[in-house]
Amino acid sequence: MSVDAHIAVMTAEILEWLAPASGKRYLDGTLGAGGHCAALLQETGGEARVLGIDKDGQALVRAEEALSGMGYMPSVKLVQGSFADFEKALNAVQWPDLDGAVLDLGFSSRQLDDPERGFSFLQDGPLDMRLDQTDHNPTAAELVNTSSSEDLKRIIKDFGQEPMAGRIARTIVARREKKSIAGTTELAAIIKRAYPARRRFHSRKHPATKTFQALRIAVNSELEDLEVFLEKIPQYVRPGGRIAIISFHSLEDRAVKQWFRYHAKDCVCPPEQLYCQCAHKAVLKILTKKPLTPSPAEVQGNPRSRSAKLRVAEIL
Repeated sequence: MSVDAHIAVMTAEILEWLAPASGKRYLDGTLGAGGHCAALLQETGGEARVLGIDKDGQALVRAEEALSGMGYMPSVKLVQGSFADFEKALNAVQWPDLDGAVLDLGFSSRQLDDPERGFSFLQDGPLDMRLDQTDHNPTAAELVNTSSSEDLKRIIKDFGQEPMAGRIARTIVARREKKSIAGTTELAAIIKRAYPARRRFHSRKHPATKTFQALRIAVNSELEDLEVFLEKIPQYVRPGGRIAIISFHSLEDRAVKQWFRYHAKDCVCPPEQLYCQCAHKAVLKILTKKPLTPSPAEVQGNPRSRSAKLRVAEIL
């Protein structure tokens, strides 16, 4: 799920839980249009410091223009890359640690609505789907045209939670034997044909929705990047600092929830074990027992925010 490129989701909640202060350093690992970054700086009168990271070079350019127009650029450091590589970015700007971090894992309307990016099947475009179009990672077209039927099934099932994954994978492989699949609407039509007529008729969403999500996640290593980020970030956030993560689909939210729960425990031994032998120590405290969701007013003003879920933890 995505959000509008110019509307940062759950900004009030992010400010409430991160409680930014002058002189403190914060990471915005998914800078996007710069909405959360600008809010952190506005809250502190421009006296906080923010490191903004984004894979999408186009987004960085737009964010820099917006933040410059607000007069905030002296307080901001911008780096292109994955939030999973935030250590490199911290070293580049010579920051030893952080006082807080925020991730907004949504996609912007600008990204989805640009047919050249290949994220959407509503307009025809090349099957790219890379957030960073300068890297050499496989595009969606390469995955679709070279992956085995079993690999395609796994991607579509695991990342898209698509019950028709096997049928879709087999249909794609049969179709590409005649001609390579190059465009978004072409792939969407192939997926639609793979769906049983009864399911097509009763489905509230286009049959290609989950498969496109799955390919996008695979192309950009989204879940892998999230796991790497979560494992490394506690080492760099100072005690009392907070991590706020906004997710938009169940796979992301589950990963964050499970990681928070695991690292909030002093012992992770099996329940049947009488004595602790794991020597595990909690590194964080969960501040949101259940995920927070946007207010009705926010959803009314920005309908694409409706699936957002925010979880917050404090480093011990």
